[in-house]
Amino acid sequence: MDLTLKQKTAFGIGAVGKDMVYALSASYVMYFYQDVLGLSATFVGLILMVARVFDALNDPFMGILVAKTRSRWGRFRPWLFSGTVLNAVVLYALFAAPQMEQAGLMVYFAVVYILWGVTYTMMDIPYWSMIPAVTKTPADRENLSVVGRTCAGVGSAIIAMFTMLLVGMLGGDSERAGFRWVALIVSVVFVVAEVLCCVFFKENSQTKMETAGVREMFAALFRNDQAMVVVASIVLINSALYLTSNFIIYFFKYDFGGEGWKGSYTLFSTVGGAAQILGMMVIYPLLRKKLSNTQVFTASLVSAFCAYVLLLAFCLTGLSGSMPLLLIPGVVVFACNGMLSVLTTLFLSNSVDYGQLKTGRREESVIFSMQTFVVKAASGVAVFLTGIGLDLIGLQGNAEETGPIAAQSAGTLLGLRLMMTVLPMIVLAGVLVLFRKKFALTDRRVEEIGRELRAGGKGNG
Repeated sequence: MDLTLKQKTAFGIGAVGKDMVYALSASYVMYFYQDVLGLSATFVGLILMVARVFDALNDPFMGILVAKTRSRWGRFRPWLFSGTVLNAVVLYALFAAPQMEQAGLMVYFAVVYILWGVTYTMMDIPYWSMIPAVTKTPADRENLSVVGRTCAGVGSAIIAMFTMLLVGMLGGDSERAGFRWVALIVSVVFVVAEVLCCVFFKENSQTKMETAGVREMFAALFRNDQAMVVVASIVLINSALYLTSNFIIYFFKYDFGGEGWKGSYTLFSTVGGAAQILGMMVIYPLLRKKLSNTQVFTASLVSAFCAYVLLLAFCLTGLSGSMPLLLIPGVVVFACNGMLSVLTTLFLSNSVDYGQLKTGRREESVIFSMQTFVVKAASGVAVFLTGIGLDLIGLQGNAEETGPIAAQSAGTLLGLRLMMTVLPMIVLAGVLVLFRKKFALTDRRVEEIGRELRAGGKGNG
């Protein structure tokens, strides 16, 4: 199946919408419920972790449902549409919590957040499962993966750039009201984007997906050692990303400081978001002309690690109050994250072919359900660690922004700086060690696998 420009555009628009939703939840739920509504950071982190892990455990079953679906609209689009509508409603409810006692708010948050994760899974797994199902060659898969991840980066960047400014503009002195309006706007954009994706991204009616029982599917998955390496890498990379994104807003509010902290935070996020898009759309294609995908991946990891080292040095030497200096490591981290996002999606797609050659089964939905599984699990663990860390360092929030920004102790600020730099450094170092020791799907090997599959080979890997 040759993908048209219209189909690629529709696929990209879908990625923008769905990652706006995910970025809003991943980056601001902790801040909203802890700093704005006043719940314990540890409690919020615990609920986020439990809910995401619980939801992640259900992801493979969603993959099975997608694989077994037969309808006049195809295998993927019915789930993509229904999941989108439900998730949009729940997203609004998540940021439109009613006034209630703390105990009631705790229950409300736990229930609504679990529902948000379940409904997001309904649309996310079929979305990414379409890549290997509608492409025939590694080049086509790489192209569509880049489109999806680049546009997903655009969606995340939009949230990073405009959320806090819109919260202030639409909510005035009440961040609670501001977040409610932002959630409503994002929900509407999300539904429109996914409807366009469903209408214009046509499935290949000839695409076949074998189905199996849960035990068989997990057995085939765990025999796919390369998928497991990619999955583990995604866990670690996303853990580093979510640790940074959850801590950075507190850094700007309480450390960088000032009445105009929202503007400073927005500027940093805007430049970072632009750098992430630049990494996906410009830097990655340029590097790809000279380097293999594995070389680009390694270079991105090393560069991001070095940028965190530089940021830590600024923090420990008193230079972290300079925005121009902060932007240097910030741009590098965001640009590298953009390239890593494209590459991990591509590597996961390639592992589908590898698994087919090795096991004789092609498990797109199960493999890609693992992407959603591990991203949720990683973000859950990261936000739980964030919650514990915020309580350990004794950070005091400003519920409803009803007074001057709370002053934090020197020890609290030092702890904040260390957690937002050292923890991601440790995680990225782990990815580099794992990747260099275990990953085998080089560009040459991927081409060999493609030729063997087209020739009808399978079963030896």
